[in-house]
Amino acid sequence: MLAEMSGEAVAETRRRPGRPTLSNEELLDHALDLFLEQGFERTSIEGICQAAGMAKRTVYARYGDKQNLFKAALTRAIEEWIVPVAALRAAETDDLEASLFAIGRLLVANLLSPAGLRLLRLTNAESGRMPEIGAYNVQAGTQPTIDFLADFFARRAGRPGEEAGLAGQAFLNMVVGGPAMNAAWGVAVDPAAVDAQTRFAVSLFLHGLQAAPEPRRDLAPLQLDAALAALDEARAQLLLAKSAGQI
Repeated sequence: MLAEMSGEAVAETRRRPGRPTLSNEELLDHALDLFLEQGFERTSIEGICQAAGMAKRTVYARYGDKQNLFKAALTRAIEEWIVPVAALRAAETDDLEASLFAIGRLLVANLLSPAGLRLLRLTNAESGRMPEIGAYNVQAGTQPTIDFLADFFARRAGRPGEEAGLAGQAFLNMVVGGPAMNAAWGVAVDPAAVDAQTRFAVSLFLHGLQAAPEPRRDLAPLQLDAALAALDEARAQLLLAKSAGQI
């Protein structure tokens, strides 16, 4: 984790009698809200302490400085936001194109969710100053997705190892890259247009431009609400496993 790379401190100190103990997760949630709202530079430790109802000495004892606190808050947010591989597997069906469309819709919807948009803009804004943020985002979020897609294309399309990995990267670039670029620039898009673009990008990826048929209109392998519900369930199971020390 980024927090480990940056030397996340330390055991929680005792608070004054009569004041309830704030969990580390709650502190990071308060910090992230302010970082997302105000940006790194304009957010102060004092403001975070005031929002969290926590003494400054406790925050400094845990994290040392604002940059370490920022990295820890962002790490937590990334880990909660990414699409678990289990949710991607659940989107698979016997129909190759329908499976790719369901997977693409799930990834794009996750990216364009309020949490996804805020994280995208914050990481883009601050990764130049702290490149380890971008590296961790790739390591924790993008790479497991590429690995899943590589395995998918090896199993379902008979592609060898390296080629399957390249196919996974190409799929992400074609299907998710456009919405990600628009979102990073703050371009508002109509959900129906996003869905049509996802459908076309999947068809183009699978069939190629010259040989591509009209994008299929019968693709309904997973309704988006059901897909997002499955994503929430997978995240909940992941958090339970983490809290139980299983991963």
